[in-house]
Amino acid sequence: MAPWPELENAQPNPNKYIEGATSHQSTPAKGKETGKNDSSGPTAKIELLPSYSTVTLIEEPTDVEDPWDLPALQDSGIKWSERDTKGKILCVFQGIGKFILLLGFLYLFVCSLDVLSSAFQLVGGKMAGQFFSNNSIMSNPVAGLVIGVLVTVMVQSSSTSSSIIVSMVASSLLTVRAAIPIIMGANIGTSITNTIVALMQAGDRSEFRRAFAGATVHDFFNWLSVLVLLPLEAATHYLEILTNLVVDTFHFQNGEDAPALLKVITDPFTKLIIQLDKKVIHQIAMNDESAQNKSLIKIWCKTFTNTTQMNVTVPSPENCTSPSLCWTDGIYTWTIKNVTYKENIAKCQHIFVNFNLPDLAVGIILLIVSLMVLCGCLIMIVKLLGSVLKGQVAVVIKKTINTDFPFPFAWVTGYLAILVGAGMTFIVQSSSVFTSAMTPLIGIGVITIERAYPLTLGSNIGTTTTAILAALASPGNTLKSSLQIALCHFFFNISGILLWYPIPFTRLPIRLAKGLGNISAKYRWFAVFYLIFFFFLTPLTVFGLSLAGWPVLVGVGVPIILLLLLVVCLRLLQSRCPSVLPIKLRNWNFLPLWMHSLKPWDNLITSATGCCQQRCCCCCRVCCRVCCLMCGCGKCCRCSKCCEDLEEVQEVQGVPMKAPEAFENAVMNIEAQDEVKAHADVLGTKAICNSTAF
Repeated sequence: MAPWPELENAQPNPNKYIEGATSHQSTPAKGKETGKNDSSGPTAKIELLPSYSTVTLIEEPTDVEDPWDLPALQDSGIKWSERDTKGKILCVFQGIGKFILLLGFLYLFVCSLDVLSSAFQLVGGKMAGQFFSNNSIMSNPVAGLVIGVLVTVMVQSSSTSSSIIVSMVASSLLTVRAAIPIIMGANIGTSITNTIVALMQAGDRSEFRRAFAGATVHDFFNWLSVLVLLPLEAATHYLEILTNLVVDTFHFQNGEDAPALLKVITDPFTKLIIQLDKKVIHQIAMNDESAQNKSLIKIWCKTFTNTTQMNVTVPSPENCTSPSLCWTDGIYTWTIKNVTYKENIAKCQHIFVNFNLPDLAVGIILLIVSLMVLCGCLIMIVKLLGSVLKGQVAVVIKKTINTDFPFPFAWVTGYLAILVGAGMTFIVQSSSVFTSAMTPLIGIGVITIERAYPLTLGSNIGTTTTAILAALASPGNTLKSSLQIALCHFFFNISGILLWYPIPFTRLPIRLAKGLGNISAKYRWFAVFYLIFFFFLTPLTVFGLSLAGWPVLVGVGVPIILLLLLVVCLRLLQSRCPSVLPIKLRNWNFLPLWMHSLKPWDNLITSATGCCQQRCCCCCRVCCRVCCLMCGCGKCCRCSKCCEDLEEVQEVQGVPMKAPEAFENAVMNIEAQDEVKAHADVLGTKAICNSTAF
């Protein structure tokens, strides 16, 4: 060990590096004086105050900010007043260029959603039709609900599933009473799109927390509404009675088709990629066996249908069209019938028209491509919005969207937001497009969760008004059934809003979405688990139990529901009135850790995916470098540990270390550096051993 330097050099400078410095610190002058006085003695006394020990090199925890506070979108560029004429002109052209790029990426974003819907229909459209063809199962309200969820998730369009339901009701294959739970399920299934979009913002924890909460507030509203209204409808049939009364009271006449404002813009592009014959799904749902072998990919876009009278043979005179048009020639009985034949004239002009690939292959190709385009467009939209929404522009937009009316009319703001959401959804003709476009705005902090909630509720209303207009355009024989189904959808959403919005205390979807956002931001794999569990595994499990019959469904479902209710009640008592509970039940520590904490599961998933965190081979390292150069991030990709720097090694155990410059003396500085370097080498060795062990 090197000898201690003189006292004047050993004195630290705590005001610069050490928190909590006190006024009793000795100055360098006093240090010199002390050194002179003690120089005559045999030894020199050196006092090191306890508050100046190296323990203070570890940072103390600071106050945690509220993660739901909107970030300040500050302008880090040159102010407008400081720019010269050339700079102002350049700034204007940059702003115009960014706005055009933003519109272009938004257009591609909407088109990719349309192609994504087509891809899902190619992959699972026929299976969705087969779900609808099982009429005996759909008489069970719970089975009808999960069928609505599964079909809408598979075809990525509540409009498609609703139109199939209308066709089945009009054809007497399904009653209105049995169709109402399916409509509720379709309302749940349509909310998966913006949840998938929120996953694209998982790179930044803060953005992902807000975006995922903003997307799942729609899910929680739909699930909670179904949880209350499905038993109520099964007991009272109030939706069926109310809509039947409305249809009988108002004598609706056939109208024009609903205006397709957004389709006019997107169809010219999306029809060059893929075109589908959606009648095939309808035919499968109507138990048409001939449709099983038909392809959903549309080949002929222009056809000519002609009907002519032809002489045909029939088994007996009873099969003749009329007695006057029936005659016998030897052993054959002839009659005249109208025969229709279709002549193909022109093929469609999309990419896959001449590929002769099966529907599944085309669907998988489109699914991968559309998700990649969707992800890329979303990243660019977020980047452009982040660069455009700065300074005064951000202040104006955030105040306009998130500010309430002055007292006493503050309560009106939310209802106005509902009307805005309904109007915007009516314009774009899709609640999925509106909520998916709103998700990145929530992520970057332009819209709060509290403001996004009424906008989402308005979107639910807007999509039902579009369905009502589409129903009014139905033929006379299907007008009543289609209108009644559309009104059921409308009044279901109105009932949900009355349940979960007017009283602030009842706005449970906001609190639940924020809770899920916090969990998903900490354990990002949980977002994928939530998506798979609630939109695929649970509906499929309930559907499978429904196939086994009511006794099996009740025998399995009732204990699970009672257990969930017990957990919820116990959790409420733990948070509100813990004193009424036994000491052992005041927390969840009496259960194994894996039953009340996600940490063991996180460790398990981290271990299972540990191969992605191993050090790369030379080839992977080169690819990583090229990727980093292309994206311009300046650091290695998250999936690789090729270029770990010293800071990352030091923070392996979650202990951020301060720089060893706390002492101004050069000798102590070198010693401290050697200690920190040795400590970092030990931690790095432990990290490598741990990764090798996994």
